Amino acid sequence: MAISRERKKALVATYKQQFVESSGVVMADYTGLSVNQMQGLRRKAREQNGRVFVIKNTLFNVMLKERGLEAPEDLMTGSTMVAFCHQDVPPVAKLFRDFVKEVDEGKFHVKGSIMEGRILSAEETLVLADLPSREVLLSHVLRTINAPATQAVGVVASGIRQILNVVQAYVDKLEEASGTPTEVPA
Repeated sequence: MAISRERKKALVATYKQQFVESSGVVMADYTGLSVNQMQGLRRKAREQNGRVFVIKNTLFNVMLKERGLEAPEDLMTGSTMVAFCHQDVPPVAKLFRDFVKEVDEGKFHVKGSIMEGRILSAEETLVLADLPSREVLLSHVLRTINAPATQAVGVVASGIRQILNVVQAYVDKLEEASGTPTEVPA
């Protein structure tokens, strides 16, 4: 069934808006997926702040050209499903990678992705899927920043502990020599 020119313009406008609001795009080729599988994938993508669309290649290519990108020919063949990632791209790429394992062989495979104005191949997208989450990366950075301060506190505390041990040993020696317990001011 043919799509009217107005409908095509509306779809391209929707895709452009999604593209502007997203930090990246993950693309896949799908064939023979059931409605339940498609809905399940869309639901999981929404949980990762992604929006999944089945897009005509010509309309997607028009949108990319208007954004100044030229997609390779292999990305614009077959059935194309696009996930616009409104936060981080790696969780959605990981979702697509895992979905490949869930469905029958050949029904779904990752085509590639677009991130920061760069078009990535399927292999690069799968590497992207292996990246840790943003929170994990931030915790690693924070731990690295805090490490010198933690070590400095440990060194200072050990010095104070050593001084207190020497003072306590001296107090113990005085108590033994006099035979009566001596109070040490705090």
